[in-house]
Amino acid sequence: MQSYTAPIFKLIPSLRFLIALVIGILLQFHCKITLQWITYFFVGSLILSFFFRIFNAFIQFKFSWVKGILFNIVFVSLGALISWFKFIENRPYWIGNYFQENTPIIVTFQDNIVPRNKSYKAKVSVDAIKQNKYWKAVEGDMLLYFKKEAVPPDLHYGDQIIVTRNIREIINSGNPGGFNYAQFCAFQNISYQGFLNKEDYIKLPSTHRQWFNSWLLKCRTHFLGILKQNIKSKQEVGIAEALLIGYREELDRDMVKMYSNTGVVHIIAISGLHLGMIYALIVLLFKPLKKYKWSSVLKLITVVVVLWLFSFIAGLPASLLRSAIMFSVIAIGDVFGKRANIYNSLVVSALIILIINPFSLWDVGFQLSYTAVLSIVIFSPIIKRSFYFKNKLLTAFWNLNAITISAQLLTLPIVLYHFHQFPNLFLFTNLFAVPLSGFILYTEIILLLVSWQKELSTFLGNAIENLIKVLNDFVTHVNIIPFATWSFIQISILQTILLFIFFITLVYWIFLKQNKYLLYCLFFILLFIASRSIDFIDKYHQKKLIVYNVPNHKAIDVVEGRKYTYIGDDELIKDGFLRNFHVQPARIKHRIRTDSVLKNIIIRESSILSKHRKILLLDNSIICFPKQSNWDVVVISKNPKISIAKLYRNSKFTKVVFDGSNTLWKINQWKRECDSLHLQYHICSIQGAFEMNL
Repeated sequence: MQSYTAPIFKLIPSLRFLIALVIGILLQFHCKITLQWITYFFVGSLILSFFFRIFNAFIQFKFSWVKGILFNIVFVSLGALISWFKFIENRPYWIGNYFQENTPIIVTFQDNIVPRNKSYKAKVSVDAIKQNKYWKAVEGDMLLYFKKEAVPPDLHYGDQIIVTRNIREIINSGNPGGFNYAQFCAFQNISYQGFLNKEDYIKLPSTHRQWFNSWLLKCRTHFLGILKQNIKSKQEVGIAEALLIGYREELDRDMVKMYSNTGVVHIIAISGLHLGMIYALIVLLFKPLKKYKWSSVLKLITVVVVLWLFSFIAGLPASLLRSAIMFSVIAIGDVFGKRANIYNSLVVSALIILIINPFSLWDVGFQLSYTAVLSIVIFSPIIKRSFYFKNKLLTAFWNLNAITISAQLLTLPIVLYHFHQFPNLFLFTNLFAVPLSGFILYTEIILLLVSWQKELSTFLGNAIENLIKVLNDFVTHVNIIPFATWSFIQISILQTILLFIFFITLVYWIFLKQNKYLLYCLFFILLFIASRSIDFIDKYHQKKLIVYNVPNHKAIDVVEGRKYTYIGDDELIKDGFLRNFHVQPARIKHRIRTDSVLKNIIIRESSILSKHRKILLLDNSIICFPKQSNWDVVVISKNPKISIAKLYRNSKFTKVVFDGSNTLWKINQWKRECDSLHLQYHICSIQGAFEMNL
């Protein structure tokens, strides 16, 4: 146990680099420091660090803290510098600096078009924009959606088109607690999207293809084609594609939700688990050759080539990049007879990923990947030692349990913060799903290798399809168990940090056996409980009006305490995706659970009355204006045939809210009336949801 008492920075030398780099990335993201100041700090600290080395050893030792400060400034400023250059809006030729509505642009397809329910989707890079009859080179990425027709557009990777109209900036829905889609796209250098018909673009004869990307795409298309040829069921082929190379475009949305609810979504979210299985297979195949000296070098080459090719074909997400780096380090260590420091390998891989793309820090896959592996490395040996079995089968069974349990510990705060739920039956489901998914993955690899043999490939395709059906049926049956998922969990960033600190102090207590760390554990978990209790008390006294931003739909929640009354379209509530995407996050954020009659807020057909507020609701069902009265806010939905000026003469009010169910041309008409009357207004489709305390 003495080895654990060494300072953490001596055990993991690269950790200090990572911490400083992350601080720099976060500082740049939140503070938007100018390039000039970042350069001053970076260059200045580098020069001072160099001059510090010319002093004698005694001075360097006595003032080692100065060296530490300079070192941290170098890497903090490096993190900020990388972030500044990576953020495309800082670049002089970013498309947003030149784009105006209906300005022609030239774009290049980065991938083949992907079929969706009502459209085709493609990611494109912007090459040039037309300005004063000339084409100006610009940069940035964009999402294009093509109207779905009987014949799909003849557009492929590397093709170029001129888009003439229907391009708009990506804006966030602004619904409380909702997914920040605009920020998610910005991290990928995507700022605009287009919804195109045939007449909105012109295909150019020129193409722009990179041979390596083109080859990877052909490999992926070939692999997907083999699966589609041999697996007939659409739902099962979607799971097979996700299992093999992480291709998620054909996954059934409801099935993904069930996998998430039961705690096995990591199976279909391409991750280190997949690379681990492939690495284990390679090691197994090379085991008989261990006696030959050349086998270790050949194994290294095979591991590096196979794992990195697989990662590139799968799109190189952060979780795979982390795993590919780590397994490569392990394989190199085997050749030289040295065991890699797993913690240092983890940190080095994180450093590489963040230097390549600092915005990976906000990638949920990146966060879960590293916390899961770290949690397994720390806790699984301890959990494994808790029970001893003479039976090898029971030992294997318990070891799998230990890995599953340990993976949940450090990922728990992230899962609760991002997904607001916890799969209570994760142990049970993973015990069945993980081994079965591994067997399916190996069978898919064999199918790829023997695809030229029709009878054998048909047999394997049927076997894969039936195995996936068994897996899907299992997940479906577990999902309907009433207590399978603990949902509607809301924790703040502060509470997430407190949970992490609790687990860190727990690790120190386990390894160092010092009672002070146990006291720290208790202190931070009590802080966590206190923070949640204060939040619950606050929510019990809330009274709110929430007008959601849902395109083409009316959706309003009137909130009192932890209860609410919904006013709006029934079809939105019946549509699981629309409800979960637009409305449910706000209800989770505000901890409201029950749709019922409210005690102190009166809701009528066209009005909401509380002690301090009077709200008028108008939509296309209105027959006549309400009687003369004073209102705090008027909410307008569904394009009613009304005049704001006439309404204002009849009823006095100070603010108008236009929800997402109104058309833009109608809103612009009302906006002009509001401006002439000096009335405040809120446009949900532009400004996001409207919230007000009642």
